[in-house]
Amino acid sequence: MQASTEAICVSDVSKKYRLYNRPTDRLRDALHLTRRRLYTEHLALDHVDLHVGRGETVGIIGTNGSGKSTLLKIITGVLTPTGGQVSVDGRISALLELGAGFNMEYNGIDNIYLNGMMIGFSEEEITRRLDDILSFADIGEYVYQPAKTYSSGMFVRLAFAVAINIDPEILIVDEALSVGDVFFQAKCYHKFEEFKEQGKTILFVSHDLSSISKYCDRAVLLHRGKKLGEGTPKKMIDMYKQVLVGQVPAEEGGDNLVDDEELREAAKKSMGKKVSRPAQEEETEELKYGNGAARITSVDLTDENGVSTPTIIKGSSCTVTMEVDIMKDIPKPIFAFTIKNAMGIEITGTNTMVERSFLESVKAGEHHRITFRQRIDLQGGEYLLSFGVTGFEGDDFTVYERRYDALQMTVVSDRNTVGYYDMNSEVTVE
Repeated sequence: MQASTEAICVSDVSKKYRLYNRPTDRLRDALHLTRRRLYTEHLALDHVDLHVGRGETVGIIGTNGSGKSTLLKIITGVLTPTGGQVSVDGRISALLELGAGFNMEYNGIDNIYLNGMMIGFSEEEITRRLDDILSFADIGEYVYQPAKTYSSGMFVRLAFAVAINIDPEILIVDEALSVGDVFFQAKCYHKFEEFKEQGKTILFVSHDLSSISKYCDRAVLLHRGKKLGEGTPKKMIDMYKQVLVGQVPAEEGGDNLVDDEELREAAKKSMGKKVSRPAQEEETEELKYGNGAARITSVDLTDENGVSTPTIIKGSSCTVTMEVDIMKDIPKPIFAFTIKNAMGIEITGTNTMVERSFLESVKAGEHHRITFRQRIDLQGGEYLLSFGVTGFEGDDFTVYERRYDALQMTVVSDRNTVGYYDMNSEVTVE
């Protein structure tokens, strides 16, 4: 029989919780002491589908309360779904919430054996892996102290060391790496790369969008328990940024849309518009949205000679320009642009508030031309420029208009250094 190509299959899964105002209400309901309904129902997951192929690295993103952790717990068997089916083909190692699977009274060594045996390893198999686990965790003599004395960073170090050294076929991680220090995080992500090369399956939740973009083959966006979309990390990250400002994009098909009339109406006004770019004939996959109080009518990129061009020589100066029509009165708008690489990682950017170059309010009917002049020391390669007009109305951050990936920029270089940009170091050897 041919082996399945899917490591994880989640079909039409829902999870419903009963929320009680008081602990006594839960007891009365469990004992059927009243016919009156003492709870409200909360749908943490609403008919979610997810298919993860063998060897895939898939990221799950979404705001707090969107159902990310609930989904991972159902996949790992910690929670039982209210409806739907889940099948997993392969040995899972999971790093969920901090301290999960640890006995606080046991020391680190005892917890290593406890975790390993819960996954299905024998004592002899764990003993063979013990040195590798301790070396990766690197918490020194604390491994002989009770877990209740550990800091959050020690918890993560030991838990992740166990998770990745028991030879899992599927690794599931829920945001826990954000607790560790930068050196440990770098070591963990290096392990991710090793796992990918070995063809292992990785599913992880993270608010670090750069990590989602860098390591994932695909991303899934959840919002209020529904799967809002799935696709390339770049596309899902752009959709997620819309969700963060209250403008939920409408996916084609419409079966998994957020049931929120106000947000849907905002989405109808803002989604799916392609805008011409007079500076360049080549079309990029631009995403435009906002509440319409301002309109970015054109954007442009010119070289140091003032020539409109998508090609900039590394080390030379360029000018990024945006033309904006003000449709409604706006208190102190912020004009911004950012540069992303082809993977969707934001490399750099700035805005008029940071630069303290424009801190005035504007009136309907005004037109403004905003120019950003800078030297380009990015490594040679392909980049995308995004533009925005945002601001604060009271304490609320508001997007008047954003245009993601509106321009393409090619940086030409005859000498690339390490990383994203050149530090222009002067090197001497004596």
